[in-house]
Parts: sequence; C-alpha cells; structure tokens
Amino acid sequence: MDLREMRGMEIAATRTIRKQDGWWKVPSQSGPGLYRVQIAKKFATCECPDFEKRKTACKHIYAATIVMKREDNADGTTTVTQSVTFTEAHETTYSQPWSAYNAAQTSEQDRFQSLLHDLCSGLSSFAEPQKSGRPRLPLSDAVFNITFKVYSTVSQRRFMSDLREAHRRGYISKVPHFNSISNYLDNPELTSLLQGCIIKSSLPLQSIETDFAVDSSGFTTSRFHRWFDHKYGEIRQQHDWVKCHLMVGVKTNVVTAVEILGRNTNDSRQLPALLNTTAQNFQIKEVSADKGYASKANVEAITSVGAVPFISVKDNQRGIGGGNWERMYHYFQFRKPEFLQHYHKRSNVESAFSMMKRKFGDSLRSKGDTAMVNEALCKILCHNLVVLIHEMHELGINPVFWGVVTQ
Repeated sequence: MDLREMRGMEIAATRTIRKQDGWWKVPSQSGPGLYRVQIAKKFATCECPDFEKRKTACKHIYAATIVMKREDNADGTTTVTQSVTFTEAHETTYSQPWSAYNAAQTSEQDRFQSLLHDLCSGLSSFAEPQKSGRPRLPLSDAVFNITFKVYSTVSQRRFMSDLREAHRRGYISKVPHFNSISNYLDNPELTSLLQGCIIKSSLPLQSIETDFAVDSSGFTTSRFHRWFDHKYGEIRQQHDWVKCHLMVGVKTNVVTAVEILGRNTNDSRQLPALLNTTAQNFQIKEVSADKGYASKANVEAITSVGAVPFISVKDNQRGIGGGNWERMYHYFQFRKPEFLQHYHKRSNVESAFSMMKRKFGDSLRSKGDTAMVNEALCKILCHNLVVLIHEMHELGINPVFWGVVTQ
C-alpha cells in the first residue's frame, strides 16, 4: 500500500464524501476546498494538481473509490473494501534521434551565425536616419551583433573575440566598439525589427506546426521594485521583471508571436493579438491554454480563425451563454480525459520558456526599459534559430527567409 492510498483511506474515514451530478466531491486534505472525482469502469480522473501531473490514481480517487465500495450491513455495521486496484495509464516514450541531435549540437554555433546572417540580410532595406557624429552601423549589423551577443551569454568585452571572427567570415561589415552593443540594445527602432525577425524565423516551420499553445513568463532584471510595508513598518523589495507573452507551436516549440509588456499585465487579454499574428502565417487547428485565459472572448477569437480551443475552465465558471463557450465547457466537463489529451499540449510553451532560460539565462543584464525589451526579444530570436538548427538535422528542412536558400 503506497502513501497516496493510505491518505485516501484517511480522507474516506474522516471526511464527508458525496456524489453529485455524476462526480464525487472529495474534500482537500490540506485546505477548505473540494476536488471533483469521476470514476468509470476503465479510468478515473481527478481535478487535483497531483493527478494532472502524474496521470495516475491520487489520494482523492482512492478516497472516492473506498466510499463507493462501502456496504451497509443489516445489523447497522459498515464493511469497507480497503484494497483497490487501478489500471495505471500507459505512458508512451519516444526515442531520441541521437545522430541528428549530436549533429545539431556540434554544428550549432556555426549554423547559428549563418542563419542569423541570412535573416539579418533582409534588413538592409531598413535604413536608420544618419545623425551628426561618427557613421552608424547598418541596422542588419546592429541586429546581428546584439542577437549574437545574447546567444554567447558572455560580457560585451569578452564577446569581442566572437565578433571579430564573425567579421572575418563576412557576417558583419565591420567590428564595432563593445559599447556600441549596449547603445543598439537601447535603440527603440530595433524593437519592431526584432519582432519581425522572430516571426520570419518561424516561417520555415509553417508546414509542420498546426497546434499552438499560449502562456507568459518573466525574465528578472537588475532593478528592484521597492515599497513600504505599513503592517511591519519597513521597506521591502523584490526584483523587477519583464513579462513575455508567447504563442508557440507544440511540435517544435518555435515561437510564432510575442508581446512583451509590463510586469502586471493581464495574460488573458494578450491572446487575441498573439493568435491573429500567428494566424497570418500558420493554419491553426488547436489552441491550448491554462485557466488564466478562460474567457468567452478568447474562445470566440480562437474559433474565428477556424481552430478548436482547449482552455481549462475555472471552478467558478459555468457553461452559460451558449455558442462556442458552452460547447467547450461541456467538452471539458463530460469528455474530460479526451479533452485533457489536447489540453496538456500546452506544457510545450512552458518547455519553450525553460529552454530559453536554461540556455540563454533567466535574467536580463540591460538597465533601460527599451534595452530590457530588446534583450528579451533577442533571447526569443536565439531560441527560434536553435530550434531551426535542430529541425534542419532531424526533419531535413532547408530554411528560407528572404527567398535565398541557406546551405
């Protein structure tokens, strides 16, 4: 008997568990809430985080099953079946194509520079107005320099060796002063160019990605958010952060749309903009998101582009109002195992954030507001190019950005 089964027996013995509308209402063992459990012949589901993560029987399922198997005897006693057997969900494992993975890893930095150069070469038509002073770098060089700097994860001074090698290979027209990298990160004109490059870098995977997920995460900064705590009479502080809202393809984790806004920006309201940007370049079949995006407006926005929404519903929400919202709500309530198979694709957007932060760092070195946004965009662009390099080896694709095939 494992720990979860023992705790389930404890809940069944000490708490009141009732069945309502086909669901067992099982009290939480650590708080005042309730979890709904559904038990069928071949499967059982629970709304608790433990079940959603493990997909195996949790203590609430054990508790509901014990209550279900109670027998009231004629003499007033109760017989409880304590041994309960569940059929564990079969987890499919996927083999790693090690030859393609090894080839991508060993050639990544060389291919990264080549892809970034081809992507930036299309920016030559964007000219920055010349001001007084020393001649400015071309915008294509500026975007290459700041993106390659973020990819390197080293300081600006130590990065100069990599930049001289890139100049020797013909990827940039000249080697700038190391302070120029900071200056261009703080240039607001590069923000829209970087967003455009992120979209361009996702286009080679148009034929592969049809299912998408949306979420947000933050990159910490070197600045602090301070406030006076009147309750304890002292000044408190915490790191400020930049909040990134992404839509990614769930097969390759490529970012197809991005919005970078303030630290307290509402997540739900950003979905339509991310969706419309993605729909301009991709055929969308499914969109999955967590409870933070559960709203009628978002469901209607997803269905308007011909996609099916798979958004987890909050406990206090009901399928009232008809239309696509009601259909998704009933799908969630009455065909939950099938719904969750689609919904859990959203874990790939969390994987995308994890990939960026582990490889390129989870904090921003820049100090200014514009520089922090541009640095975060550079991290996302680096992520997309790394994804492309892996798919070049695994799927045999040949990325094309501006009509020129990359060798």
